[in-house]
Amino acid sequence: MSDSLLRIESIIKSIEDIEYILDDFDIKITDAIENRIIKPAIRMHLIKIAEQFSKLKDENAFKILENFSDADLRGISAVRNYIAHDYDSVDDDIIEDAIRNDLPKIREQAKKLLQP
Repeated sequence: MSDSLLRIESIIKSIEDIEYILDDFDIKITDAIENRIIKPAIRMHLIKIAEQFSKLKDENAFKILENFSDADLRGISAVRNYIAHDYDSVDDDIIEDAIRNDLPKIREQAKKLLQP
């Protein structure tokens, strides 16, 4: 499997890990992103997702990246930068929006890329 597809698998795994956290703790997104223990785990997975997309871009994997909307790619990158550079001031509404709206679309597109 190519490095690009391994990155896509990593993106899916991070999204599924966020879903697992929410399901395992049987917690609403709004409560999870305010929880002292769960919040850092979710944020780290969001950073991991953005980093994989950044690596795909650096590797000129444009055939892979064109399967994702520009808005979703810019959004996940912005969330990553926001978390990494202003951790204590991150607006939880932005994180919630990414989890509710962006990640399901990204996961769906990523899974399509892995289909034979």
